[in-house]
Amino acid sequence: MSVQLNHTIVQAKDRDATAAFLVDVLGLEPAPVYGPFRVVSLGNDVSLDVVQAGEAVVPQHYAFLVSEEEFDQIWDRIKSRGLTYWADPHHTQPERINTHDGGRGLYWSDPNGHNLEIITVPYGGWG
Repeated sequence: MSVQLNHTIVQAKDRDATAAFLVDVLGLEPAPVYGPFRVVSLGNDVSLDVVQAGEAVVPQHYAFLVSEEEFDQIWDRIKSRGLTYWADPHHTQPERINTHDGGRGLYWSDPNGHNLEIITVPYGGWG
């Protein structure tokens, strides 16, 4: 078997609110509790295990590869919730998307300051 990512831990000021935010915006199934985590399951058998960390959350970057249809659905949810989004990871191009590698992408922040990204083509293209 090749090495595969199984899960990663996402620190949150409010575990339940963060998991609900991710599930809502990304259009995923509800996140069940497993020990101290809310487990947000992604389509490729990887999970984001959201844990309560208090106020000292170090922002991280999480990128999601999505289909064109999923991109449109997520982008619509971002806009309908009044969330600011950017075309770039440094948040200098607000209310724009990018078209890197022949796909589409955008960035937005979760309630903890994590930099979230959706892309329709992986970095470097499908090669």
